[in-house]
Amino acid sequence: MSQTSLSMPRRVRFLRWLANFLLRLLTRLEVHGREKIPLTGAALFTMNHLHWLDVPIGLAIMPRPAVVFAAEKWERHPIIGPLMRWSKSTIFVARGEVDRRALGQALEVLKAGGMLGIAPEGTRSKTGALQPGREGPAYLASRTGAMIVPVAAWGQEKAIAALKRLRRQRIVVRVGDPFVLPGTPNKAKSEQLAAYTEEIMCRIAELLPPEYRGVYADAVRQRAKAAEPPQAVQEPMAAGAA
Repeated sequence: MSQTSLSMPRRVRFLRWLANFLLRLLTRLEVHGREKIPLTGAALFTMNHLHWLDVPIGLAIMPRPAVVFAAEKWERHPIIGPLMRWSKSTIFVARGEVDRRALGQALEVLKAGGMLGIAPEGTRSKTGALQPGREGPAYLASRTGAMIVPVAAWGQEKAIAALKRLRRQRIVVRVGDPFVLPGTPNKAKSEQLAAYTEEIMCRIAELLPPEYRGVYADAVRQRAKAAEPPQAVQEPMAAGAA
């Protein structure tokens, strides 16, 4: 067991072990780039949102304690609610409104040098493709200068159906290169927050297969095209040359 794992509270280590055990038992989990997750310092673990399995997947691959955002409906769930409260690592957030209480708690986590897990889309994608990102992660990162870790996962939305057919679904997780939003920390306004959000979502989209990129598919194509090296211009061959 790593030193980082040993520094986790016992309850978090147990939940992490349980998530790993069940995912390895019931699915074929592949994780690429886990070593890129920073072990110290303020960080935002940002992942696309396909299924309720996203939370155990994130818990299983995080090498350090983290606080996660969860919709307030889960706080009232008879099984998941007590488990999340027991973990003492969940911020319940109200949907469809600016939850200043939750944002304040999240800022405290980051200012203390902690890691925060958040789904920038806010709600689960019903189509499997990326939805427009919300500005919460950009706001938190801009105020604190926190490192952003883009994470993409897919396949989990098919896991339950596969189990019903007695099959183990392949789930792939990719961790991208951590980055810091330029010019942060600052007090970014609406226009800058929109640009920051676009950057965060495009970083996640670039890690996903094309069919999962959703509303960011065109932006990823444009970014890839802009990154291509210019083609060399061939000089016309002189007349009479061999």
